[in-house]
Amino acid sequence: MATSIITTGSTRGKLLAASSAAPRLARLSTAEKNGILLLMADALESNTASILRANEADLKSSELSSAMRDRLLLNPERVAQMAQGVRDVAGLPDPAYETLAEWTRPNGLRIRKIRVPLGVVGVIYESRPNVTVDSVALTLKAGNAIVLRGGKEAVHSNRQLAEILTSVRGVPVGAIALLDSSTRDSVKQLIKARGLVDVLIPRGGQALIDQVTQNATIPVIETGAGNCHIFVDEFADFEMADCIVLNAKTQRPSVCNAAEKLLVHERIAAEYIPRIVRKLCGAGVEVRGDSRTCRLAAGMRVTPAQPSDWDEEYLGLCIALRVVPDLQEAIAHINRHSTRNSESIVTRDEADAREFLRFVDSAAVYWNASTRFTDGAEFGFGAEMGISTQKLHCRGPFGLAELTSTKYEVVGSGQVRS
Repeated sequence: MATSIITTGSTRGKLLAASSAAPRLARLSTAEKNGILLLMADALESNTASILRANEADLKSSELSSAMRDRLLLNPERVAQMAQGVRDVAGLPDPAYETLAEWTRPNGLRIRKIRVPLGVVGVIYESRPNVTVDSVALTLKAGNAIVLRGGKEAVHSNRQLAEILTSVRGVPVGAIALLDSSTRDSVKQLIKARGLVDVLIPRGGQALIDQVTQNATIPVIETGAGNCHIFVDEFADFEMADCIVLNAKTQRPSVCNAAEKLLVHERIAAEYIPRIVRKLCGAGVEVRGDSRTCRLAAGMRVTPAQPSDWDEEYLGLCIALRVVPDLQEAIAHINRHSTRNSESIVTRDEADAREFLRFVDSAAVYWNASTRFTDGAEFGFGAEMGISTQKLHCRGPFGLAELTSTKYEVVGSGQVRS
């Protein structure tokens, strides 16, 4: 099969081509899809130099903050990781046409529920070029065509990656489309492409997600935003709490599962607040605190938190602290202010942990672990499309299985309904 030319043509032309390619992708066998993915991985590695040159052009023209530049940055290690991620997807079980359940009715009808590809998946994302590769690998393995609309800050990186991926032998014409990122018109057309695109996945900040969900005429799976919390309970092990807080905040602060808020039980606040503030400041983290935190950390570099802080996703080395009277207020605070991504409690008390796990309304809730584990690879799913923060059609890290829908195959022997 010929490969598609994704860098030319109108937005509507690319959408029509993707819609035409989807049935051909759905017919590919598991072996055919895995073969294409392995060729893609090899192509990424053999074209590392051209990928890095394109990325350097984006970095030179970028005016992004340091946190967002880290999302944009590619280096040989990250290119190798992208290639390995594609190989990992090739090694995953194929969800397409998997039988989920089957049964026979009293009238003899045999009913089977199976997974089927979604069709055409549209992805709108910002400055992370690795999303281009992850999205293509996952959608192709599930038997879907994909339409990509990346951010203008990554235009050279995304174009180079897309050209490499579409040059691989066996990719159907139109299966991978990259839309023009120099104008908002491509987004407007994509989110209104009812009948050509089956589902949209926005990946980025809350402003991007809101724009898509409020204006799209096709189904949307929300992903990306993360205002994640850690609650240090009165029964916490302080050494464990220190490790979890510092890891969740500093290991990679520019991603959606990094901790942005820290809540501390008032019964341990006098001892724990000065301790953790000192360590956070030592790690280069800007600390903002409520009035009690500021008093308890007097003499340290703590800025008074503003009301807007509790809803803000910093995506950088900044964290806001609040002292809470009890577990119930910690849960209530999180459910008021979080983006329903990832939250964690640090405690040795199982009853408190179970209540937190049950009643915090987020996609992933942890007991004595960092929020940084909310990730498809860390959950054993392989690469992911993102972290869904809504309740339909999936929630939490979603990968191959969530890139399918279901249908029923019903086999009869002449039955009619009376």
